[in-house]
Amino acid sequence: MKPMGRRKISRPVHTLDLNTVSALHEHDENAERVDNSAKAVSKFHTHSIPLDMEDIERDWDKPVTEAGIAAKASVIVRVGMLDLGAGTGSFRVREMMHRIAYPLGVHVRADVNLTDIEASCTDGKDRITEVVDLPTTGVNTERIWLLEHFADWFNVNLGKGSMYHSQSDVSEGLMQHLDKRDASQVSADLSKRLRERQKAEQNQEGSDDPVLDALEMVTERAEVTDTTAQPLHLRDIEAASEQHNRGEREAEREAERETKRETAGTANVTSSESTTKKARKNRNHKPPKGQYAEHFDHVGKEADQSQGITVRQAHERLDMIERRKPLYSPAFAGFASACACASFVFLLGGGPFDMIGAFIGAGLGHWLRRRLFAHHLNQFFVTFVCVAVAALACTGTLRLIGIFEPVALQHDTAYIGAMLFVIPGFPLITGGLDMAKIDFPSGIQRVAYVLCIILMATLAGWMVASIVHLNPEGFEPLGLNPVVNCLLRFVFAFIGVWGFSTMFNSPQRMCLVAATIGAITDTLRLEIVDMGVPAEAGAFIGALLAGLLASAWRSAVHRSWLAPHLGYPRICLTVPSIVIMVPGLYMYQAMFHLGQFDTLNALDWAFRAFMVIICLPIGLAMARVITDKSWRYDI
Repeated sequence: MKPMGRRKISRPVHTLDLNTVSALHEHDENAERVDNSAKAVSKFHTHSIPLDMEDIERDWDKPVTEAGIAAKASVIVRVGMLDLGAGTGSFRVREMMHRIAYPLGVHVRADVNLTDIEASCTDGKDRITEVVDLPTTGVNTERIWLLEHFADWFNVNLGKGSMYHSQSDVSEGLMQHLDKRDASQVSADLSKRLRERQKAEQNQEGSDDPVLDALEMVTERAEVTDTTAQPLHLRDIEAASEQHNRGEREAEREAERETKRETAGTANVTSSESTTKKARKNRNHKPPKGQYAEHFDHVGKEADQSQGITVRQAHERLDMIERRKPLYSPAFAGFASACACASFVFLLGGGPFDMIGAFIGAGLGHWLRRRLFAHHLNQFFVTFVCVAVAALACTGTLRLIGIFEPVALQHDTAYIGAMLFVIPGFPLITGGLDMAKIDFPSGIQRVAYVLCIILMATLAGWMVASIVHLNPEGFEPLGLNPVVNCLLRFVFAFIGVWGFSTMFNSPQRMCLVAATIGAITDTLRLEIVDMGVPAEAGAFIGALLAGLLASAWRSAVHRSWLAPHLGYPRICLTVPSIVIMVPGLYMYQAMFHLGQFDTLNALDWAFRAFMVIICLPIGLAMARVITDKSWRYDI
């Protein structure tokens, strides 16, 4: 059965007339007919045309470099769609699409918004426009990370160099094991095996192909039951092994022919297998610099010059990336949310009772949110319901504790911490970064989405406060020793960022790296604010340092100072580390005073929140300008 994907080529899509819908509802006489009609109508509301279109299907088993423009565009735009659906900004989506288009000799011009992509692709001969629109948006940092490995695997197998990973063999191995639940552990095992093989080869002559050997060892170690999607066909690995053996035999025969030709003065002709082996040796070669017109040097190549990947193989791997289940169960995600919000409350100045209330409320609220999202319910409805449940659970917990410890009844601000798990940090930061790249349509859409989520959350919190008669006036000072306070801030900042990163579906190694960066930057921010630095300047400095540390981490991996499997996208490290700096307390206080018709205080809190919020993406953008030439210059 051929995989189905979300694709829509720019052809007219049949829509159901409103009169037809009305007539359907009027003439349905029983539940069965209504059911059948609903199924029929659903066919006209798909978000994209499937991959079994004739112009794609006929190239399904061709090398992707020899396929038509429709098949090439289906791979390019699908990668962009998966990246956009994972929550990344439009600038990263365009970059990823260009990385896939480059070895195909395709030029892409894409308009990327919050939930849709319109891309025009041309290979110098044909042109096609493809449109994709997503039903909703979300965050999945594991998918962002896997798509980077996919892009490297794709480029290397088509004769281009790895752009982000010092050892592209890790990307190649990871693409062979996408059926395993813990892809991070697979990449770590493969990286370890490759290092061991390299050390062994320095002392004695080893295998002719250490990559295949390492793949076999990782496969043997992986558990058969640990799967998240349909496994890849074994023909891929078998074909690679058969091609390798055939290449060795052909190379021996070619060496004999070369000797004879040199004697006779004839020209040397290289086989396609030799070309493939040479491409493997040069897999770390950088793409040539110059204008994008150089991408068309792939067009018109003969069949025996094509390399590597078929359209089917590319889509099979994209299918498996798309179908991967979340790394964590709703219960564990709720626990991570509870830890994050309880830590957030301490960093805002809350005490033990406030942290306990936030822990219970946020844990229950995020668990419920995960359960409701599994039924594809509307995001704004889910946000309102879950925030209300979290606030009530927090307040109820403190009232229950107050039976034994009356002082707990005075903690009316704790419920604000329980609702901070809905802070849309990813679209908030990526929206600011999009505007920094002069992509205002995408940036404004993301900011509007953030404002809608915040409005629903703060409205739900205000309604709960009005019903149960809460009066949040802030947290009481704890009076801790400055040194002890600094150490506790570091610990709880680490826990908080770990929690948010887990909520974003990051692998645990990625969570720990982000948590370390967040602990350093947020502790520094809070300490300098205590010294008299304005909160807005502290947010800018913290975000700038987070961006610089993430860039330094990526550079260390690229230079082989750190293991290659630790090469994570910057955005997967920076956003979780600065989400904890978002002034959720300020935003709620603005809504609370607005509900009390205290407009002066409402505006005061709203502008305080606004100034801190805009400084966070500015700090990250400044770090990218310092460390990345593509951000430093407008080209």
